[in-house]
Amino acid sequence: MKNLLALTLSLALLGGLTPALLGADDAGKGTKRQHKLTEEQRKLRKEILDKYDANKDGKLDKSERAKISKEDQEKVEKAGLGGRNKKTEGGHKKDSSK
Repeated sequence: MKNLLALTLSLALLGGLTPALLGADDAGKGTKRQHKLTEEQRKLRKEILDKYDANKDGKLDKSERAKISKEDQEKVEKAGLGGRNKKTEGGHKKDSSK
């Protein structure tokens, strides 16, 4: 009877830990799931980067992003590349469900 109880308890613990262990493998890598960019998105991203990356480090810092024209911002948003962590004037994230 003790063996059956020990086996049942072991299986229950293993079943409960399995999802956490599988998730821990991905969490350790620190990767986010990102969708694959289309060819048009890649071209636009490169165009914007070439145009506004003043220090040529391969990414746009806060001051470089601030210099992007409204027209280029609209292009980026329309292509589905922009819009991460948008905030309203009050400092709260915009509700994208509207």
